[in-house]
This record gives sequence, C-alpha cells and structure tokens, in this order.
Amino acid sequence: MTDEGEPQLFVNRWGDTSGPALGAGGHQRADACSCFDQSRPRQRARVGFHTERQDTSAPGWQHLLDLVDEAAADGREEFRPLTELSPEERRQVVTLPPSIARLIAVKHLVLYGSNLVRIPPEIGAMSSLEEFTPYTSYRLHWFPYEITRCRKLSRSTVSTRALFGNYKLRPPFPRLPTAPGPVAGLDLGNLDPRRWGATAIHSCSVCDRPVAPAGLRQVWMSLSVATDVLPLLVNACSTECVTELPAGSQDYIPRPHQGGRVE
Repeated sequence: MTDEGEPQLFVNRWGDTSGPALGAGGHQRADACSCFDQSRPRQRARVGFHTERQDTSAPGWQHLLDLVDEAAADGREEFRPLTELSPEERRQVVTLPPSIARLIAVKHLVLYGSNLVRIPPEIGAMSSLEEFTPYTSYRLHWFPYEITRCRKLSRSTVSTRALFGNYKLRPPFPRLPTAPGPVAGLDLGNLDPRRWGATAIHSCSVCDRPVAPAGLRQVWMSLSVATDVLPLLVNACSTECVTELPAGSQDYIPRPHQGGRVE
C-alpha cells in the first residue's frame, strides 16, 4: 500500500503519439479554430464547415500517402502516421486519403493532435478497426456516417468539446441544403466544402450505391460510436435511405435533421 506522503507517478498515456509540437522556426503542427467556443457555452446562431481543400502537392500529403502504402503492405495493426511527419508536414494535412480503405488489418488508428478538418468515408472499409484516437484534433467537428460500418470499433478517444452539437456546450450544426436542393449541374466529384462538407460525394452513406445529383439528401445524426456520441454527416442517395437511419442517441436530436441550433 502506498504511503500518503509518497509521490505517485502517472503514465503519460499519449507520450508516444503526439510527436513534436513545433517544427523548424517554431511552426505549430495545427492551425487555430474559431468555429465556436470550445471552452464555455456561448450563444451562436450559425456555424459552418471548414473550407480548406487538401493540397495534394504538399510534401506532408505525399509523405502520408507513402505511409498508408507501407501500412497496407506490411499489415500492421496499429497506425500512427502523424508521428512520422514533421510539424510542418502535419499542418499540411487536412484530411486522410481514400487509400485508408486498404488498411484492413489496422486495429488502432491514432490521429492525436492532428490538423484534420474532415475524415473521408473510406474509413468505413477499415473492417478490423477496434480503437480510434483523434484526441485533441480541435478542428475535427464531425465524422462521416460510414464510420458506423466499422463493426468492431469499441473504443474511442475524441475531444468531444470540439464536436458539433456536443452535450457540454451545444454548439449548432452547419445548415445543410434542403432536399431536393439546387442540384442542376452539380458535379459530385468537385464540390465546395463550404456548402457540402466534402469535396466529393460518390456513394450513399447508407446503402453504398452511387449517388446521383438529383437524389442527394444530406442529414445530420448524433449516434453512439464506440465510447463517444459523434455528429455524423449522412450523404444519402434517396429519401428512402434517410428513413432507414436509426434513432439518434439519448439526449440528442432523435431524428435526422438539417442542422442549425440544437435545443
């Protein structure tokens, strides 16, 4: 039994996941976020999606592509790509590549302290994923509904105060286009992330069939995923697929919704 006067040592749980905070010249590894106050409740009528597009020519992105290829080839069970990037490179990465769909052996995905603003729907193909750690990714406010396809996912560590609609602060959700919406001439392969939350939408989040512009329906859901309630963006191919969605988590909006303030 430990004596009262004896000091206790506490393990730094994330000591080997974060990597250096500063790079050459004192550059931060992540940008600041002012979408909403993540420290205290504050009335705000509207929020929006982050508008950044991934610069696929950036060294950080190219390095990340190589790391995904390596992880897919060697079949590793834990993937911590950001620890392999310099702070400057980490700041250049605002999403993950679709090639993460090849990481079918990965059981633990660690994205501690990332500069990410969105996760691609291809995360749903990571069939072995059991633990997801995007902790202190303060610009990551929502997740794709496809993450619910990770049937083995049972543990998560998310900075919940950074999430749209979180129970602590109740910030609003970005408002989504009302169906059927302005779809004339819409190029689903080249979208404005300010409006749609993504730069491309190819498959239905619910049935995985191709999405036609005239059929696109976007809704929000707050569902329990692993150990957290996450705001999930659904890109459905039809009204029928929206009706197949489950009920929302307790103490959250119980039905699919178009965003705005959470009451």
